[in-house]
Amino acid sequence: MSTHHEVVVIGAGISGIAAAIKLREAGVEDVVILEKADTYGGTWRANTYPGCACDVPSNLYSFSFAPNSDWSRVYGNQPEILAYIDGVARDRGLEDITRFGVEVFGATWDADSATWHLDTSEGEATARFLVAAAGPWNEPNIPDLPGLEGFPGEVWHSARWNHDVDLDGKRVAVIGTGASAVQFVPRIQKRVAALHLFQRTAHWVLPKVDHPVPDAEKWVKRNVPLFEKALGAVEYAAMETVGVAFHRPKPLMHGLQKIGEAYLRAAVRDKELRAKLTPDYLLGCKRILFSNNYLQSLTKPNVEVHATGVERVEGARVIGADGSTAEVDAIILGTGFHILDMPVADLIRGADGRTLAEHWAGSPEAYQGTSVTGFPNAFVVLGPSLGTGHGSAFAVAESQVAMITEAITTARAEGWAKLDVSPRAQAAYVEDVQAALTGTAYSGASCHSYFIDANGRNSFSWPWSTGELVRRISRFDPADFEITVHETEHKTEHKTEHKTEEVSA
Repeated sequence: MSTHHEVVVIGAGISGIAAAIKLREAGVEDVVILEKADTYGGTWRANTYPGCACDVPSNLYSFSFAPNSDWSRVYGNQPEILAYIDGVARDRGLEDITRFGVEVFGATWDADSATWHLDTSEGEATARFLVAAAGPWNEPNIPDLPGLEGFPGEVWHSARWNHDVDLDGKRVAVIGTGASAVQFVPRIQKRVAALHLFQRTAHWVLPKVDHPVPDAEKWVKRNVPLFEKALGAVEYAAMETVGVAFHRPKPLMHGLQKIGEAYLRAAVRDKELRAKLTPDYLLGCKRILFSNNYLQSLTKPNVEVHATGVERVEGARVIGADGSTAEVDAIILGTGFHILDMPVADLIRGADGRTLAEHWAGSPEAYQGTSVTGFPNAFVVLGPSLGTGHGSAFAVAESQVAMITEAITTARAEGWAKLDVSPRAQAAYVEDVQAALTGTAYSGASCHSYFIDANGRNSFSWPWSTGELVRRISRFDPADFEITVHETEHKTEHKTEHKTEEVSA
């Protein structure tokens, strides 16, 4: 690996791939992607659990610059999505600039040289610009359960599925009932002798309008471009309608909740079980789940729903906070990810020597979800306050990449050595977002949600439409940055310095 690059991208998921492609298209040739795994895909590489699939329609869940007319279903599954992502990366020639099996242990800003110094598993390297594209769905959240280490059977997280274990006839405890569990529980329920589901909080589940895409429709998509655009527009409008409901809970979200209530009544006839599965908060406070078989699988004779969190593990017994117990052969953790405490934040040290995590102190914030004051020439993709309950991560990542690409290419053209977002611009942006979240479904009810950070603030959600996200986040405004200009001789000597006036976003 070369010791210096103009841009280092950490992570080879959808956001890292988009960044590398767009930067190279814009003429930035010296880009390298560092990926600790052995292939592309990010979360779609890591999550291989049974039933893993997307809850955004396939037509919307793809790169805008690489449309795919051959999706097999309305909602793509994990193997198909991974193959698509990997194919785009290789078709665009990213193999030549990707270093697989290289883990980044740390990245520190050096003010004297205006570069980032990286410590990696292949040695040290430097970069003029750093793009942190590890994403929030990267590292599994393993609960600190007393006695878990002493469990005599197999234990694994859904994002690190153990395919070597045969679950046929086994007694299995599933801890957690989020988006992953909703997908894998129906698959393993058919195989196990007993399934004990520990549910700390009930989730709203809506039916998923999913079906195989007929060959005729695929042919029309490939040969009639306007059809695919029209279909995508219809699906986009439907998703944005859900987005409006998030922003206007009364009466729109309450109306959607009625659908959830009716679906639950139809799927679960047993009143006692239905009471366990009925949430006590407004739809949208937690992530909305979509499934056509999850609720139905919980009615089967080999399933017991424990409406409680887990207190501890004693030997082969899982003990709930309500005292209920289950003796099992395996434990599967469906306990989510480090969403707002991304591990990459512990690795990046800014101008004052403190890590990104130390700056955030439990409440992540970034200008346009992308730039953090005190971290010059660095960008975070899929960062804070950009999560939507109705849109595609591809749209978010591409919007951020557009801003990053413009910032880097402008800096190169103008001879800027350092870009550091103004503290006032960042504060104004964060204040704007937080004010807009007031009264939305994201923050309008009290529930235990990964939207809410360690300090009780919603640091995850985007309060407006996808269109507004694209409009605002794609834009690079130099006036919102403190800019240092280096007149250089052979790119080494610092001659002059200039800073723009700080203004509010």
